[in-house]
Amino acid sequence: MVSLGNKLKTARESRNETYDEVSFRINVASRYLEALEAEDFSVFPAETYVLGFMKTYGEYLGLDPKDLLELYKSTKLQEQPIPTELLKPQWHFPVKLVLTILGVLVLLALIGGGVYLVLQRVGEFEISLPKPSSKAKNWMVDSFPIEKRLFVNDSFIIPYKDTEYRLTLLSVEDTLTVTSNDTDVIAFDLGVETPIDIDTDGFSDIIVTALDFVKNKPSTGARLLLEFDDSPQNVLQMTAEDTPAETSPSVNETQTVIFSSSTPYPFTLQITFQEYCLFRWEILAESNRQGRNEQYFERNRELSIQAQNGVRIGASNAAAVKIQVIGGGRQVPLELGAAGEVIVVDVRWIREEENRYRLALVLLE
Repeated sequence: MVSLGNKLKTARESRNETYDEVSFRINVASRYLEALEAEDFSVFPAETYVLGFMKTYGEYLGLDPKDLLELYKSTKLQEQPIPTELLKPQWHFPVKLVLTILGVLVLLALIGGGVYLVLQRVGEFEISLPKPSSKAKNWMVDSFPIEKRLFVNDSFIIPYKDTEYRLTLLSVEDTLTVTSNDTDVIAFDLGVETPIDIDTDGFSDIIVTALDFVKNKPSTGARLLLEFDDSPQNVLQMTAEDTPAETSPSVNETQTVIFSSSTPYPFTLQITFQEYCLFRWEILAESNRQGRNEQYFERNRELSIQAQNGVRIGASNAAAVKIQVIGGGRQVPLELGAAGEVIVVDVRWIREEENRYRLALVLLE
């Protein structure tokens, strides 16, 4: 078998190079190169130097450092004497066997404890779930969306078109059943969006989704999500009081038409703030959503506003506000104004002649 020293020496001599020539090129002293070929490792201050110089010398000679390392290890093993204690028969305490047995026992104990805790948690599941109160609750819906856990006979009270409508949880079985105004019984399953016509005008008004319930466990109730149905088929039948009366812009108003339709319908303003901005908004012609809102928004914040008839908005920096108007299956972007411009505008439905409507951006001066 070729030794480490012979492999290095043969490679160097095949290149016709002396120790001094190699030393000059790789910056390793000649005496260390000679020691490597002589396999005299006592010359080196520490084994780290042996390995480092051997790798550098080998790479220069075009040899594989891994092969040199294996040869070095073989040389070191041959130099080490066999310990005298290995020559004598000895009895060893079976430490590994004992440790293995102990490890198995500990593992079994952990598994058993884990199973016990899981079974205990399963047994406590029903205890930890919310318990129904002895008296049915009525939740007033001030805005959409709204999410609540209802128990049997609990209700949502929904003000809509000057009338209060009631949506009551009737039962929790394989499916949920609710009653709309104590008349229509509606069944729906977990995670299914179910449209409900609460005013029985032939159009869906709200969408109910069961987010969480345990089948045939009425004591756990059901977590319901109510959303306003703003799909195109949900045509808003505006009353004469809610319908804007103007048929043309006033002297101090400038209009930009967004949508045009034979009937008005709900719309959504999806707003993204590009810069810092003081922003105000007010829902128009909706008696249950009156009042002005005001908030200071930072960059990259978002706001969604749903309206039936119109929204009045104001911004301290018009260029900071980017708006997408969504309604009737369409989406239209709006630009409010220039950087630093303070602006107040309405986005509202306006009745035209011949019973047509336009959703317009109305600049207020």
